[in-house]
Amino acid sequence: MNVAGKTYWLVGASEGLGEALALKLAAEGAHLVLSARSEDKLAALAAKMPNAQIAPLDVTDKPSVVAAAASVGPLDGVIYLAGYYDPMKAQSWNAEAVEQMCAVNFTGALHILGQTVPAFVAKDAGHIVLIGSLAGYRGLPGSIGYGASKAALMHMGETLYADLNKTGVKVQNINPGFIKTRLTAKNEFNMPQLMTPEEAADHVIRAMKSNRFETAFPKPFGWLFSLARFTPRALWLKLFNKV
Repeated sequence: MNVAGKTYWLVGASEGLGEALALKLAAEGAHLVLSARSEDKLAALAAKMPNAQIAPLDVTDKPSVVAAAASVGPLDGVIYLAGYYDPMKAQSWNAEAVEQMCAVNFTGALHILGQTVPAFVAKDAGHIVLIGSLAGYRGLPGSIGYGASKAALMHMGETLYADLNKTGVKVQNINPGFIKTRLTAKNEFNMPQLMTPEEAADHVIRAMKSNRFETAFPKPFGWLFSLARFTPRALWLKLFNKV
């Protein structure tokens, strides 16, 4: 699959993986619509690219998403990677933070998909890319809110694929491990195979060009999580030194 000349709506583009992915897609000739909350960051990023427009929005605010969608024009694809993360155990449940993670990581995706999927279905063409997480495969200690919201996003991808896999609409779940960003800087534990945003963006682009529905990376860490659903629970928790 060639991204050159195609228009992608990249939601969550202002920093981290989103910024790195935008720059790499632009270098390959993609036309980009860049969205996030920070208009200043989006404008600075768009200025580095030959063909990009910005559409500031708040994914948790449906009217904001609807207004942005009306301004983007025809699309060939949408990439949802807006995300919010606070490490949290059940013992220190923060209702506001949990709700914010679910609002950004999952409900925000529904707002975006509601503005894009019908058009893709109507023309029988399009590319839907959902950026999940290895944390979405199975429950992890200290992942209240984040793991559940990413699991919901990944389940949505599975359902979209089940409905659309024999159509002209391509659906992909791409699930990264730890990426060095301001969000993962909150973690106080060792993060195996920690990637830079640029390294993660290379993985994402390779996955987008493949025919795979689901990609988990980096290897072998991704393999561990992909197989997590088949691992006895006691062993799974022991891997994380929690029993």
